[in-house]
Amino acid sequence: MIVYKIVDQKFLQQYDMVPMRVHVYSYYRVDKIERGLGGFHLIETPIQPYVKDFCVDEDKSVTRWGRQWDISNWTFFMAFDEKRPVGGATVVSRTEGVNMLSGRDDLAVLWDIRVDDEYKNQGVGQVLFDMAANWAREQGFTQIKIECQNNNVPAIRFYHKQGAVLSAIDEYAYYNEQEYRNEVQLIWFYNLD
Repeated sequence: MIVYKIVDQKFLQQYDMVPMRVHVYSYYRVDKIERGLGGFHLIETPIQPYVKDFCVDEDKSVTRWGRQWDISNWTFFMAFDEKRPVGGATVVSRTEGVNMLSGRDDLAVLWDIRVDDEYKNQGVGQVLFDMAANWAREQGFTQIKIECQNNNVPAIRFYHKQGAVLSAIDEYAYYNEQEYRNEVQLIWFYNLD
């Protein structure tokens, strides 16, 4: 049986044990109509499958968050199967230096959500998302901002299913990161009222 709970920073090493892998089989290609003035079409396009692994080195470890930011306003949610960590979600709020917050006190950011591959498609991500949204609502936030990439089709479908609205597409957000240069940033907003 999966147990879900809010945890503190002492659990970050356990949180780090939950892999964050995206199995990529397709991506959403951005087709501009009239060079963007006529809108955009997002076309799901199959590709040669690969795995994007966010947790391959210390540089991508969640334990670094505390070295980079003041995480006293960050809230962590975890899922455990017995003692094994199998899922996690992080909500960021009211933190100086986090650009995703856009300087707003009424906005929270779903900074991270991950589920171990063995536990995907079993509702773990849904429970974690609901916990994060309910917590943010109880804290008086009006929206949750969410970032994902055009090659994370399962996340795109998941956020859309939740009722989040795709609000921004940035084809050059990762331009200076060689490994991710061809990915497109998608920004979603989830209303809490």
